[in-house]
Amino acid sequence: MQFENSFPFAEAMDNKDPLKIFRSYFYIPKDKQGQELIYLTGNSLGLQPKSTFDHINQELLDWEKYGVEGHLHAKNPWLPYHEFLTNSMADVVGAKPIEVVVMNTLSVNLHLMMVSFYRPTQRRFKIMIESDAFPSDKYAVQSQLRFHGFDVGEGLIELKPRSGEELLRTEDILESIEANGSELSLIILGNTNYYTGQAFDMKAITQAGHSVGSKVGFDCAHGAGNLLLDLHDTNCDFAVWCSYKYLNSGPGSLGGVFVHERHSHDTTIPRFEGWWGHNKSTRFGMRDDFDPMPGVEAWQLSNPPILSMAAIMSSLKIFAEARMERLRQKSEQLTGYMAYLVSELKNDSIKIITPSEPAHRGSQLSIQVKNADKKLFEWLASNGVVADWREPDVIRVAPVPLYNSYVDVHKFVELLNKGLVVHN
Repeated sequence: MQFENSFPFAEAMDNKDPLKIFRSYFYIPKDKQGQELIYLTGNSLGLQPKSTFDHINQELLDWEKYGVEGHLHAKNPWLPYHEFLTNSMADVVGAKPIEVVVMNTLSVNLHLMMVSFYRPTQRRFKIMIESDAFPSDKYAVQSQLRFHGFDVGEGLIELKPRSGEELLRTEDILESIEANGSELSLIILGNTNYYTGQAFDMKAITQAGHSVGSKVGFDCAHGAGNLLLDLHDTNCDFAVWCSYKYLNSGPGSLGGVFVHERHSHDTTIPRFEGWWGHNKSTRFGMRDDFDPMPGVEAWQLSNPPILSMAAIMSSLKIFAEARMERLRQKSEQLTGYMAYLVSELKNDSIKIITPSEPAHRGSQLSIQVKNADKKLFEWLASNGVVADWREPDVIRVAPVPLYNSYVDVHKFVELLNKGLVVHN
């Protein structure tokens, strides 16, 4: 669409936004004077839905009222509670219900998936990852290599951009997969890179990985609730994600796991086992050998933390009402508007390193600051902008379609321009 660099245009876009009501569903942080901050870090921690208090409080009241009997008699019985989240979460990530479960936290789930899908041999043992992957992912794969007795320097393939570039090219990823195919055991990429905001072609990468005999998984921490992931159709073996960024479930809340349905009834897959993955019809028999449930639920270990799941339920109800397709449409326009306004500044001190094509990014824009001067970021923070700084030289901002507005975006870029003047 045709954008305009004016405050009235931003106001007009907000007035006709069919999703504008959802901003009122969230608490917007305020400064000491009671003015709403420009909150652009939903890619780090999503805002609190106003309904979350009631969802958590309901479980506290039922615990108070029923004690252990809440497992059966709570308003939302605790025994099957994780099942209440499955359909909505599957819709968010583009999967079938049998492929999705909410459990554990992201890095725990990544390790559990590697127990099952990283099965190295002396000939085929290498793991491929982005060179600038989120540190936790890199630590996880390095520790798995060491656990299996392999040297990290020999076993880890790190995908790096071409010299002078910040982004990975799809053709270079596919070429590296082909070149290392006979030794490649697992590809595990962030479907959206936390630093650059680049979204990868999961379907093409999965197809290339499978063609050389490798398993393929994705860390979707920056994709779930942000992009139309279509996990089932990508055909990847597994994916993991957290729920506290775009999914607004609160700090440190539970993560999600996807395992493709072709693995759903394979009882030969090695896994770490726990009683919550056991056939639920005989789970409380307590004396039976492990009988895995069909689908991804077989990877569950323990009965889930209900209070965390209550917060996730609160947010997923909002997603079910808003619908991912509509959120993605607004995200492309809102992020596109921000990119347009930043480009209109025509200032060589900053550069957006996130891909310009909407298909290759989500809500996040990564703004690289010349000479890595954090003073600009600190000035923005002191003037009501909540963004984040990632070393060595990037300010990350994410206009989230559920609660950010076009006016938010316009105000931010105005402040960015002022900050650049102050610090030049």
